[in-house]
Amino acid sequence: MHHMESTEETIPRLVQGAAKRFGDRSAIEDGDVRMTFAELADAGLGAARAFMAAGIEPGDRVAIWAPNIWEWIVAAIGLQSAGGVLVTLNTRMKGSEAAYILRKSGSRILCTVTDFLGTDYLALLAGEDLPQLEKRIVLRGPTRDGVAWQDFRKLGAGVSRETALARAEAVKPTDLSDLLFTSGTTGNPKGVMTTHAQNLRAFASWSEVIGLRAGDRYLIVNPFFHSFGYKAGWLAAILRGATILPQLVFDVPQVLERVGKERISVLPGPPTLYQSILAHPDRARYDLSCLRLAVTGAAAIPVELIERMRSELGFETIITGYGLTETCGVVSMCRYDDDPETIAKTSGRAIADVEMRCVDAQGREVPRDEPGEIVVRGYNVMQGYFEDEAETKKTIDTDGWLHTGDIGVLDERGYLRITDRIKDMYIMGGFNCYPAEIEKTLFKHEAIAQAAVIGIPDERMGEVGMAFVVLKPDYTPTPDAIIAWCRKEMANYKVPRVVEITDSLPLNASGKVMKFVLRDRAKALGHFD
Repeated sequence: MHHMESTEETIPRLVQGAAKRFGDRSAIEDGDVRMTFAELADAGLGAARAFMAAGIEPGDRVAIWAPNIWEWIVAAIGLQSAGGVLVTLNTRMKGSEAAYILRKSGSRILCTVTDFLGTDYLALLAGEDLPQLEKRIVLRGPTRDGVAWQDFRKLGAGVSRETALARAEAVKPTDLSDLLFTSGTTGNPKGVMTTHAQNLRAFASWSEVIGLRAGDRYLIVNPFFHSFGYKAGWLAAILRGATILPQLVFDVPQVLERVGKERISVLPGPPTLYQSILAHPDRARYDLSCLRLAVTGAAAIPVELIERMRSELGFETIITGYGLTETCGVVSMCRYDDDPETIAKTSGRAIADVEMRCVDAQGREVPRDEPGEIVVRGYNVMQGYFEDEAETKKTIDTDGWLHTGDIGVLDERGYLRITDRIKDMYIMGGFNCYPAEIEKTLFKHEAIAQAAVIGIPDERMGEVGMAFVVLKPDYTPTPDAIIAWCRKEMANYKVPRVVEITDSLPLNASGKVMKFVLRDRAKALGHFD
């Protein structure tokens, strides 16, 4: 399993090193665009020259709001080579959600698209107050009031290749590589700061565990704005010399088609991806014999799914794991020789040089097989939340343990089983949904006096949102009308799929909604069958 680990400790150095190691091998294949590792390094440097010409200095933030396309990767490498910090925006966000992150991060440049699935992201930002945003670059689509990517690249002629190489070389391992925003327990999203060195170390380790290898063909379905699609996605592929094949939308027939046609060997994704493939009526028509490696993760996966992925989809290696944005995206992983039961029921054991414990409310380690809050310590723990000392202090204690807010159980072997979430977060089709954030938006509805959201099981999506709503006097919106309103106000994955109108919410002595009572109510209504 051992490979020559690259010693580069920054993303720009990694990309230049990959050009030397893997030269003419295929780095990216996206539609008609084909790039070797040497060409990718050149394109990244060309983009760095453009960002420098546009005035980006080390430490400046540049945001990318776009689906999985080759330009996303080149822009990211370019801005990071210029010393900039990457800020990613979820493609499902509405304008106000994106504007909050652009403002909070102080992003100077935004790279986006204007025609993805009928959405014009620049139009979504119209009327938003964005005082620090100097430039809007359009990677694909009509430019409107932005600068076309091709025209932006031409600006780079004003900065010499040598100057750009020197800037890229000067990026330090301890410099921030990215700022990924996560919606913590409370309301507004927080920017997670991580460095070049910690990300490269974490994903060298991750790639080693899963056995990603040079020449692998990796279909990246996980969105680039998330650490799974970015760090465990294209970054890991560059680390190992695998070919990146970006997948634009989660479309099962299209994925099945590409697997055979483009000889895909690596296909990570949420459990829903494999469930949908297995359930597809025409699956037998497609050639899936090239599939070798799957990586997935969720609190609970049926053992039968793992067995069917082996026997029916032909995966040799299936690995599950656990990670958070706050830990560069990785904490624990199963190993390739673990049995199906372990892979399905656990999220693996800690990766090398990372400690993981389950603790009680006083921070004392609980005995094995007893539930406690999962805490993590090691090189993968974030530097903190951007410009939010108070939240950072709440999350990372004085001994350096990061408190995840997840409840889990460690067995004798150190394998983790996640049992619950302190913060009631639920995962819909691979997207983290935070009730506090959804409730905050529901309160903006003129008819809603009180609202509480829980996750309920859903065969297709894993979990979906259910909202319990108390109406103001004299208002009578139907559940369907409330759901329709939500679709306009929040990203699709946050929209509750079920709305239950009720006279009151169950509150405890301190006035907090008792979610477990709502779960019981949902069970009584038949939502947990």
